[in-house]
Amino acid sequence: MPSTTDLPFSDRVAIVTGAGSGIGRATAVALATSGARVLGVGRRKEALEQTARAHSGIVILPMDICAEGAAEQVVGEAVDRWGRLDLLVNNAGITAVMPLAETDRSVITMLFELNVTAPSLLAHAALPHLLESSGSIVNVSSTYGHRPLAGGAHYAATKSAVEQLTRSWALELAPAGVRVNAVAPGPTTTDVLAAAGLPDDTVDEMYTYERERIPTGRLGDPGDVAEWILRIADPRGTHVTGQVLTVDGGLELI
Repeated sequence: MPSTTDLPFSDRVAIVTGAGSGIGRATAVALATSGARVLGVGRRKEALEQTARAHSGIVILPMDICAEGAAEQVVGEAVDRWGRLDLLVNNAGITAVMPLAETDRSVITMLFELNVTAPSLLAHAALPHLLESSGSIVNVSSTYGHRPLAGGAHYAATKSAVEQLTRSWALELAPAGVRVNAVAPGPTTTDVLAAAGLPDDTVDEMYTYERERIPTGRLGDPGDVAEWILRIADPRGTHVTGQVLTVDGGLELI
């Protein structure tokens, strides 16, 4: 077996938002298993505690990342505890089913606050430390960041924004040695739809519909996405930046 010093993220420090469930939890556990010291951030303390119990390398910080001053507090917690920061995984996000006829200003604001503004402020707060460590940022987009979603245009628009932030930051920061990439999952078995307030039967119907359209014949698993977040964030991949890697079983092809 390899020693801990042989692990790809040994002695690296990572922040993972939305770490209480789904892709965020899977990513936090995978990073810790690969040697990283991980700060898992999210709003639900009990859910974060379940994540932390999965690996001793995970420390949690219950917090709403949209709150005033949250970005500085999150980054400060990681740096004060471990003295450095190597990776920011902007995973936390929210979806909403909102046809144009039902457009609501508060929903639009909520979507952009969590999916675009909060990750931007976290990246801003993390940047001085990522410059020191030649670290990287991985943003979590969606297959609907680059393909249309009837009835969910504003959610899709936020993820499209995430992809453009990824490319633009990558171009801006490449000369300084900081890489920025994104992973774009397709329909994945997480609690994101239930968290959006959809009833269980509606969620089941949506998953069934999506499963039938996916060429590989199945929904994604959080572990599928976490694996590629780690691959694209691997410190040895110094020549990969500005990429949006879609993990959707081929859904974007149809």
